[in-house]
Amino acid sequence: MDARPTETVTQAGAPPDEAGRMMRLATYAAVGVALSLIAIKFVAYLLTGSVSMLSTLIDSMLDAAASLINLVAVRHALTPADREHRFGHGKAEALAGLGQSAFVAGSAVFLVLQAGGRLYRPTPIENEAVGIGVMIASMALTGLLVLFQRQVIKKTRSIAISADSLHYAGDLAVNIAVVAALVLSTQLGWYLADPLFALAIGAFILFTAWQIARSAFDMLMDREMPDEARERIKQIVRAHPQIRGLHDLRTRTAGRDSFIQFHLEMDGGMSLTEAHRVAEQVEMAIMAEFPAAEVIIHEDPEGVAEVRTKFA
Repeated sequence: MDARPTETVTQAGAPPDEAGRMMRLATYAAVGVALSLIAIKFVAYLLTGSVSMLSTLIDSMLDAAASLINLVAVRHALTPADREHRFGHGKAEALAGLGQSAFVAGSAVFLVLQAGGRLYRPTPIENEAVGIGVMIASMALTGLLVLFQRQVIKKTRSIAISADSLHYAGDLAVNIAVVAALVLSTQLGWYLADPLFALAIGAFILFTAWQIARSAFDMLMDREMPDEARERIKQIVRAHPQIRGLHDLRTRTAGRDSFIQFHLEMDGGMSLTEAHRVAEQVEMAIMAEFPAAEVIIHEDPEGVAEVRTKFA
């Protein structure tokens, strides 16, 4: 059977219209913050000449590009299922995540090259007060954005917003490192602090890119839901007194939606109507705990031999 709820909700319980509105608002906020940071950091870099400042300017430029991709992908992912895409468009979020990881990795490589040159040719930093002030303002804007994104993620479990939030959270660490580099270079004369901090930032950005890519790849490859979720599904099914067993449990996620399918084993003498009623009860029990899921159940008479998947 393939039963669908009359009102689909996200895993966290937000109605789909509300979840979609929150996701769109999060993408607009990310683009707006990124563009604002580019403007103030560009001015700060011109005034200071700091390679660490350049690193965070490049990072913000890549953030803006990634957030624009995110905006387009989220709009597409929220498009309802149609004749050509019966399972919806949720994987557009994973594609956006891969695009973000490529942008972020590219910025890290460029930054490492710039910082490597400064190691051999250390350069004094000017107008450090301007740079520090800009970084403090940047941290404030980024922190507010991350807090808002975290709230959206709790309501929607969007992989695209999660990826966006992950690299903006990384920006907070980057900004702190830039402030430290500015202070050490200008107040203590440690000119190598600027390129060394920039190299450390580049390594951190590469790690962030790997995290984003891994999460997106898992979704595109239909990775199973976490073991805890699979075990909980089995517990719910086996709790029904008329269920003799289950097999061929398969799960996957696509954006905000989850897909759960399995075979139920029941008394072979049960009528088709009764088997349907029991399967409906099991489905409703699963959806009570996984409300964003589409549940597909196949009823089998107990003891009948059939081909089973190896990893049920």
